[in-house]
Amino acid sequence: MHRARYVRLFTDERGESHFADVEVELEPVAYAPPAPPLPVAALFPATSCGFLCGPVDWDGQIPHPSPRRQLFCNLRGEYEITASDGEARRFPAGSVLLFEDTTGKGHATRITSADDAVVVVVALAD
Repeated sequence: MHRARYVRLFTDERGESHFADVEVELEPVAYAPPAPPLPVAALFPATSCGFLCGPVDWDGQIPHPSPRRQLFCNLRGEYEITASDGEARRFPAGSVLLFEDTTGKGHATRITSADDAVVVVVALAD
């Protein structure tokens, strides 16, 4: 059985943001026929995507909610997110973070690597 993991940042009914670890099963799908099936999990309808750079000197320490539901797939560098409940997590290259804290107190962000952080941002449908 193949699985994929990502972290979800969400807002509870009191406006506090929290992290949750999510694991999904990947099922065989005829993804690119006539090639053999690949393990896939259809997760998120998307509206657009692009690249985002977090320069090492960027300061996102003022708490803010995410501007939209979005998926960050980190390509380079590392950043740290602090949820409003006080929990902080670091996201190195290769990590995936689903932002769903579009309301409430939000989160703080800082770049923790010596190099800029570069992510693929996927804007998600509502």
